[in-house]
Amino acid sequence: SRYYREVLPGEIVKISRHDVQTLDVVRRSEGDPSAFCIFEYVYFARPDSIFEGQMVYSVRKRCGQQLAIEAPVEADLVSTVPESATPAALGYAQKCGLPYVEVLCKNRYVGRTFIQPNMRLRQLGVAKKFGVLSDNFKGKRVVIIDDSIVRGNTISPIIKLLRESGAKEVHIRVASPPIRFPCYMGINIPTKEELIANRPEFHDLANYIGADSVVYLSVEGLVSSVQESIKARQDNNPKTHKAFIGKLGHCTACLTGDYPVELEW
Repeated sequence: SRYYREVLPGEIVKISRHDVQTLDVVRRSEGDPSAFCIFEYVYFARPDSIFEGQMVYSVRKRCGQQLAIEAPVEADLVSTVPESATPAALGYAQKCGLPYVEVLCKNRYVGRTFIQPNMRLRQLGVAKKFGVLSDNFKGKRVVIIDDSIVRGNTISPIIKLLRESGAKEVHIRVASPPIRFPCYMGINIPTKEELIANRPEFHDLANYIGADSVVYLSVEGLVSSVQESIKARQDNNPKTHKAFIGKLGHCTACLTGDYPVELEW
């Protein structure tokens, strides 16, 4: 397969063995910015996907670099829970000048944890899901980069696993802001009450999940990481890129509660 082009916002495309045709483009109201889901960049998309002219992997790496600026920590090594947060962890390590080291390896014989029917089984699944590379971190201060902490169930047993295997300190850095609000645009985010960011435990999250510290990326840091290279391209070639992207904007509703459309109840 080869990269052809992006589907424009609101575009209906017909793909046949002969060609790719645009059937229609639903225009936005004049002056309305685009509202591309920012969580596609953080979590949902494949790292080799290209959105708005940029590769998702590169954006995630920038998020890690920005996180290192916002939340550095005295540590010996940087790692991640394999493998969706790897680009962010590499960016963080690079910016901090710390080595990126693998501390966990995936057990390929275990199924997905999120489909387990209850929380206890999900937590047990986590312990079975990973092998511990203890030689790599015994007696050391470890920074674990995660792409998001939604409920807080998954990271807790991982921290316990690392401590029991000899980690001196475990610091958690999250390459996205806390999710606080439901999505009404089609993403199945857990209920407001289930989100750790809305629970009383969030005020002492490090203690709750068993970490030495926890810091999330700021909303401003995420938005600037996503928009940086789009803006650079707009500045370099304002005509063509403006036609493609329109007025720049991203939906951050699940982080800020600022929805891009009027909600009707």
